[in-house]
Amino acid sequence: MRTDGSAAHGTLAGKACVITGAAHGIGEATAELFARDGARLVLTDRDAATLDKVVARLAGEGFEVAAVTGDVSVPEDAGAMIAAAVDRYGRLDVLVANAGIIPLLAITEASAEDWDEVMAVDGKGMFLTCKYAIETMASNGGGAIVCLSSISGLAGQRGQSTYGPAKFVATGLTMHLAVEWAARGIRVNAVAPGTVRTERVRRLPEEPGGPEYLAAIETMHPMGRIGEPAEVAAAIRFLAGDEASFITGAVLPVDGGYLAQ
Repeated sequence: MRTDGSAAHGTLAGKACVITGAAHGIGEATAELFARDGARLVLTDRDAATLDKVVARLAGEGFEVAAVTGDVSVPEDAGAMIAAAVDRYGRLDVLVANAGIIPLLAITEASAEDWDEVMAVDGKGMFLTCKYAIETMASNGGGAIVCLSSISGLAGQRGQSTYGPAKFVATGLTMHLAVEWAARGIRVNAVAPGTVRTERVRRLPEEPGGPEYLAAIETMHPMGRIGEPAEVAAAIRFLAGDEASFITGAVLPVDGGYLAQ
């Protein structure tokens, strides 16, 4: 919803939404799309400086948006993210549980500390934000949660001994919570992106072996290219909106056909 007098009539118009990991990549693209659809936003990230720039840009265009800096793996921070939506907008309608880290490590390279870090952010952080969101949604008549899984949360890949299992957590959490809370009007779905042109992927051509690696990744996707953050954001918007009112427990691949092979 805009505050400059113009009306927004998108599928998310007026809905109070929390998007975690919103300073970069898919999270930022989702914030942009939700704002233009009329949503009222709370955006969160650990990267305060970049998050503030995203919020300032959207607020400068007249959108309703607030920032909460924090770490989803810390219960107090995760709780504050959800509370911010209730404090500012009086309710929470949508959570996009996007925050995560993406280490690429074979098991012989990964340490116990690597495992703990990715499970804390990608696993525990998603659990906590979903937990606090559901507690709030259950008291205001329902809502929608969209978790960020991955093709790595549905199929095995090399070099993902820590990240891949964490995304299986996202897939499993989505399905279990969907069944647990459907009767209370809370839908829980996920998207499973393939390789997407995030900031990390954009840097690959500048790194030794990066161009060759990127070319190989592209050929693994039947469409012959990698995805764009905005394409994943569009799928998230669909699952978050009322058009998906009879969809819960789904994990939607946004992967250029990768999982169909």
